[in-house]
Parts: sequence; C-alpha cells; structure tokens
Amino acid sequence: MTTLTRPAPPAPRLPPLAATLLRDLLLAAVISALGALVIALVAGKPESLFEQLVFSLCIGLPGFALVDGARLLFWPDLETRPLGWLSLAAVMLGVAPLAHFAGIHAGAMLLGQKTPGLAAYPTPGGISMIGFTLLGMGVMTLLVVHRERLARIARERAEAQLRAETIERQALQAQLRLLQAQIEPHMLFNTLANLQGLIALDPQRAGTMLDQLIQYLRATLGASRSESTTLGEEFAAMEAYLGLMGVRMGERLAYRLDLPARLRGAKLPPMLLQPLVENAIVHGLEPKIDGGEVVIAAEARDGVLDIRVADTGLGLDHGPGAAGRAPGGGVGVSTTRERLHALYGDRAAILLAPGQPHGTVVRLTLPLETP
Repeated sequence: MTTLTRPAPPAPRLPPLAATLLRDLLLAAVISALGALVIALVAGKPESLFEQLVFSLCIGLPGFALVDGARLLFWPDLETRPLGWLSLAAVMLGVAPLAHFAGIHAGAMLLGQKTPGLAAYPTPGGISMIGFTLLGMGVMTLLVVHRERLARIARERAEAQLRAETIERQALQAQLRLLQAQIEPHMLFNTLANLQGLIALDPQRAGTMLDQLIQYLRATLGASRSESTTLGEEFAAMEAYLGLMGVRMGERLAYRLDLPARLRGAKLPPMLLQPLVENAIVHGLEPKIDGGEVVIAAEARDGVLDIRVADTGLGLDHGPGAAGRAPGGGVGVSTTRERLHALYGDRAAILLAPGQPHGTVVRLTLPLETP
C-alpha cells in the first residue's frame, strides 16, 4: 500500500508594509532600551534599570508603531516630499502624550504599581518625560529613514553594477563576434579562389575540393554561430579543413591529430584553432617546396587545457610576411590572442616558438572547462 504525502504548504509571508513595520519595531526596541539606560543613569538609580526598561518599552513600541505606520501609509518617500516631515512631526506631537500616558499605565499594571492620574502631567517632570518620548520617536524615525536610504543606495548601486556588467558582457560578445567574423571569410575566400582556378585545370580535383569544402562547412557553420563548442567538434572541424587543404597540396601535406578521449567534451571558443592551422599551412608549408606536416595535439594538466599546433614548415624567420610575424605572429595569431584575452584575461595565453629541427610551434593554454 502506497501512502501519498502532501508537501507542506509554504509558510505565510507578511505583507510588505507589515514586514517593514516589524523590522522597524526591532530598532525601536533597541532605542527604547537605550533610553531606559539613560534615564536610570541620569536619575542615579541603576537598580531601577529593569523598571525603566518596562516603562520605556511600553511607551516606545506602541507610540513608534503609530508614527511609523502613518509614515509608511501616507509619507513613504519623505526625502522627495519635505512637507511630509512637517506632517509627520505633527503626528509625533499628538502621539507622544498619548503614548506616554498609555505606556505608563501599561507598565504600572505589569509591575503591580499604582497608576498615576492626569493631574501628574502638567508638572515639569511629566512634561519633560513627554518631551523625552517625543525626542525618542524623532530619533527612531531618523534612524529608520536613514537605514532605508542606505538600503536604497545599495540597491541602486547593485542595479547600476548589474546594468554595467550587462553592457560590458554585450560589448564583449559583440567584440568576440567581430573578431570571429574576421576569421571565417578569409579562409573561404582563399578556398574559393583556389577552387575557381582548379575548375578549368583539373575538374575532377575541383570536385573533390568542393566535396571537402562542403564537409568543412557542415562541421563548422553550426559551431561558429555558437558562443562555445567542444574540443571534439573543434578537432573534427580541423580534420575537415586539413582534408580540404590536402586536396590543394596533395602529397606535400601530411597531418596528425592527437586528442585524448577524456578531453573531447572540453569547452572552448569556436573557430579557435582554424586561424592557427591556416597560418601553419599558408606561411609555413605552402611556401616550402617539399611541404611538411601539421600536428594538432591537446592535453590537460592541473586544470589547464594545453593545445599545440606544430608544423615542419619554414619557421618564423622565413617565408612571406616573416618579418611581420616574428614577434607575435600574423593576423590569425593576433586575433586569437585578442579573443583569449577578452574571454579569459590573464588566465589564457598563446605562445609562438621555433619547432625542432625546423618549423613553428603555437601553444595555447586556457582554463579547462569540462561538462
């Protein structure tokens, strides 16, 4: 037999005004307790502290509840309505004597003392205590309004920071899309230009290149419109790209991809390797008479993803545009560096080094993000 249990209903929540008033009364209780301490010390009777505390709470809490309730109902935005302070002061003037009279009677009943009559109030002592009650209400109100002002400033600051972060994130996404957009047409235009030349010279080879181009586009177009891809998808796209370049270069191009199975799901920005691999072929292997090999390998260590693109081409100091590429690489490397900095800051890096015995090694390091 299955017993069905109903989930417990959610605890009832106080209306916003009641919750605010209750929170303000907690502060009023603290101020009332401090007032009782001041009276006991000024009177030179510290032993009467408990008695003064009872009277102070019986006067301060109901009186401030009336004043703060009126404020929340009729003048919740005192800072923008200066006349509201005058109206609230009039309410305090009316509430103070009533709160003092009612609080004295309530306190006397709780302590088992004799309750004073109205004749005790016209005396200087009675008037001074009403004035002290009025002062306490004013201090409580100022503290509550000041606390609300600080809370509002903090809330507005948080909202402004959130808006700034949203704008910064949108600007970053726009910058990344712009950098990414610089990569895609460059490769396509080069490939189409080669395809146009092959159509007249070698139609069969042109058809093979077209098939490889379609395979490459199928592997990259979906990922290139996303904010992130996986290392497995990126390697598949590079394999399709190298197959496309293999049609153009023939036996002059050899390539190898080394991706551990456990890293196939690692996340990274799309089209991150394509400009590096294209640089290796265009500036390293194509100008070399006998071509060479491109190796793409990935490994993980200590939470860092390490990707290497190595070629056996002419190297950094040789080939077309070598002078412009020597310190930090060409446009592809610069674009990749900008994307990495925009996404990861100092947590990612791209380094170029001479290959052994010749060629170039480009090394990417970025945080390892696994699903």
